Amino acid sequence: MSIKALILLDDASNGRLYLQAAQHLGLHPITLASDKAQCDMLAGEGMEAIRIDTDNLDGLIRECSRLSTTFDIVGITSALESVYATVGKLCRHFDLPGPNPESIERCCDKFVQRQLLAKAGVPIPAYRLAVNAAEVQSAAAEIGLPVVLKPAVGSGSSGVRLCRDVVELAEHTTYLLGGKHIWRSSPRMLVEEFAQGPYYSIDIMGDEFMEIASGEFGPPPHFIFHGTTYPAQLTSDECKRIADISLSCLRALDLEWGPKNIEFRWTNLGPIVVEVNPRLSGSPDPQLVKAAYGVDLITEHIKLVIGEEWDLRRKRSYVAAARKLVADCDGILDWIDGEASAAAVPGVAEVKLYVEPKAPIVRKGDYRDCIGHVIAASPSRATTEAVLKRAVDLIDWSITPFPSGDDAIAEFACAGLLG
Repeated sequence: MSIKALILLDDASNGRLYLQAAQHLGLHPITLASDKAQCDMLAGEGMEAIRIDTDNLDGLIRECSRLSTTFDIVGITSALESVYATVGKLCRHFDLPGPNPESIERCCDKFVQRQLLAKAGVPIPAYRLAVNAAEVQSAAAEIGLPVVLKPAVGSGSSGVRLCRDVVELAEHTTYLLGGKHIWRSSPRMLVEEFAQGPYYSIDIMGDEFMEIASGEFGPPPHFIFHGTTYPAQLTSDECKRIADISLSCLRALDLEWGPKNIEFRWTNLGPIVVEVNPRLSGSPDPQLVKAAYGVDLITEHIKLVIGEEWDLRRKRSYVAAARKLVADCDGILDWIDGEASAAAVPGVAEVKLYVEPKAPIVRKGDYRDCIGHVIAASPSRATTEAVLKRAVDLIDWSITPFPSGDDAIAEFACAGLLG
């Protein structure tokens, strides 16, 4: 009997969780990735990984066909937005359950997504498309400052900035168009009204809602998550408003299959859709859902991918919260400690560090500035918050700043402050 295999495409986002969940389901995970370092790392841990150009659909079809002579390929998936449309095309070619690639491509293009949502009457920020500095300035003048300037295609808040005045607008436009931002396609930017108000997001599988979470960001102009809590403190009427708008998003974007995450800001006019993501949220959201409700979204996603029955029924109703550990300066990480002490605090569900001592820290103003996270869960919101604070306070680090100009490396260290 052939070994049942799950193909994971370029999956560096929730990759570890997918690998573990696949093995727990008795599947043999095989990662196809463009990055050599990722393949070498997985191979060193005994995982099967094949380096291949994941932008080459024909090459991927040939490789999957080759693998099918040895394995019974029961599913193909990824949590990485940039390749999720390709996943849909592969699933269609091999007659496997998967997302509609055309729907994914429309959704991942934020300008097209905005057009479709607006046509359906979904409340969204005012927006304009721009391809050069003059169009950015014109769009911002029409909408009115402050505005959010971001790539039309991208994820993880990469290249996303709040521009509060004309100076910040010009600086970020220069950054995006000056060769520092890596574009996956021709440069196209969205200039959007800044929807001000509390942040919420909702997890959906198929047309079944999981839960609404609240989130907190660090200081502007960046949009870096500092904390997420499940569930959000909302009334039943507020939850219904978000759920109704979410259903309108799914219909407008033809996103019936698989996991989705929709982000909102609750403004003076009510909930405004900030973004629709045609995939699971990145870490630590799946771990938070598991800690709060006992539901493993990644395992249930894989069940859907391989054509098995999936189940989002809750095993419990806890309050789970995560705190991101965010680097506060650039430099070399001298040390980071307290992980074991934090993990030993009763009520802590997970402590994860993303970096090791002597690693270079170069902040990008996006998800890559995070160097770890802590998750706590309990039946009480107050207890969860107290546990989380106690655990986070036990973790500390030191970063030696990079030299400025031709100066020698500074002799003082920039201490890690959690705020």
